Amino acid sequence: MDKLNKGLEPFTFYSRLHLSELTGYRATTLVELLNFMREVSDACIYHHTHRFLQQHQFLSPEPPNDFAHWISRALGEDTLGEMLASIDIIQFCTLDELRQAMIKEIEAYLKKNPRAKKKFANPDEEFHFIKAISFFLPTQYVVHNLKEFAQALEVVTVDSIYFHIFEARLRLEKGVNDFSYWLETSVGENDLAKQISQLDPYTYTMNDLRTKILKLINKRLTKSN
Repeated sequence: MDKLNKGLEPFTFYSRLHLSELTGYRATTLVELLNFMREVSDACIYHHTHRFLQQHQFLSPEPPNDFAHWISRALGEDTLGEMLASIDIIQFCTLDELRQAMIKEIEAYLKKNPRAKKKFANPDEEFHFIKAISFFLPTQYVVHNLKEFAQALEVVTVDSIYFHIFEARLRLEKGVNDFSYWLETSVGENDLAKQISQLDPYTYTMNDLRTKILKLINKRLTKSN
């Protein structure tokens, strides 16, 4: 029987409120899109790569990349659109790394296909850059050990799960989700932390992700009984 440790620090579950704000930047060509992608804020890159996931957390995973969708739909550059859509977001630890990967793909494509520079989107199909504004709020759920953590995880909102899995790792540049970080550094559950960090959250709905994490935790709790 493996003993469960009390956390060195309690874990507070946070939730989030989300707003979307127009930046005023609009692109009608690939070159314009590329230039704006270089200068817009990380909050803008985040919005256009996580918008679907934020707005439709109960639906199927694999959220579309706004840049890829626009390039295919408005400019008819399906090959480039597919290239951007296939970028695996989970491999990046920061939004700037993700930004640079997309920029590199577009630059290489334009170099090989200079004709693409001359394509214009229709006036009603311009790409409008939008930035994500989030507010983080502590919830009533503060836990001190793995059992309490599991109990809270069963009832917190999907907004809370989203914050600790997606926002913490990528937007706040922690490099790892909050759950894994606390389990490893405070509770000493290194194996469990690793199992959770190895999950690809982009392939689950929020509730499916909750179920998957709880399954891993309950398996660990069973060993401690």
